[in-house]
Amino acid sequence: MNTTYFDNFRQHLSQHVIGQHKFINSMLIGLLSDGHILVEGMPGLAKTTAVKSLAEAIEGDFHRIQFTPDLLPADLIGTDIYQHERGKFEFRAGPLFHNILLADEINRSPPKVQSALLEAMGERQITVGQHTYKLPDLFMVLATQNPVEHEGTYTLPEAQLDRFLLYVKVDYPTKQEELQIVELMEKNFSVSDEVTIQLGKAEIQAAREEVMQLYLDPKLKEYIIDIVQASRYPAKFDNDLKRWQRFGASPRASIALSRCSRALAWLQGEQYVSPEHIQAVAPDILRHRILLSFEAEAEGITTEDFIQKLLQVVAIP
Repeated sequence: MNTTYFDNFRQHLSQHVIGQHKFINSMLIGLLSDGHILVEGMPGLAKTTAVKSLAEAIEGDFHRIQFTPDLLPADLIGTDIYQHERGKFEFRAGPLFHNILLADEINRSPPKVQSALLEAMGERQITVGQHTYKLPDLFMVLATQNPVEHEGTYTLPEAQLDRFLLYVKVDYPTKQEELQIVELMEKNFSVSDEVTIQLGKAEIQAAREEVMQLYLDPKLKEYIIDIVQASRYPAKFDNDLKRWQRFGASPRASIALSRCSRALAWLQGEQYVSPEHIQAVAPDILRHRILLSFEAEAEGITTEDFIQKLLQVVAIP
């Protein structure tokens, strides 16, 4: 398989979601890397529309669930229902058994619901009572959250954040892009009305296999490890990083950097991974895996500042 089909797929998404090229690229990287994505952005930036566009154009089941404070774990994973005719309990699967799950405003549900996602996202299975049920081979959670509304929200635990492959921040469109959005809406456009391309599960699996076979030089593997090590032991690299860091990234970050840099290189039609590919995907992989110190917060240092400094001080092979 070459990248032409995915190029057409990306173009199809870009026609439906104006001005969010980086977000679209991140969704494709997540799809090729078999990982979950957390999306943060202000209301009205087409986060939900983008996810629905992706799901509509993929061969598979899609389900959207609105996270609310009264949501229960059983509303996600399903529950055992007693069948009077058969005289026994039977499991009724919940939304987690769909291929693509849109978890809208994920931070509006309490910790008990968040914990229900941990096993599903980490192990691709769920446990109900004494039985364990496997999730589909193609299983992807795309979760959204609003960065400004904190009333009635719950902070996502670090253990769950770490299970998201990417943490993508969506920004406002440019003036020209916003004009295109207004013109598109004037035509009463609907995502589901014009699905002109559909990506099959077999094609996705074949693309994933090609991505993992893309060449990654051993020196670049060490470079990836150095980046993650620098987030944990910054004193070896830079004094500012030492003052700003409280906790560094887990080994999942190293795995994610390897997979996602390969996916980006593959999407760009390259035959091997370069340091630029690693640096391009690093912010989305590291921003939810690094905790800053109180000193950094007092100085107004953001996670983005930390990551940029990190990439500057770690030597490129």
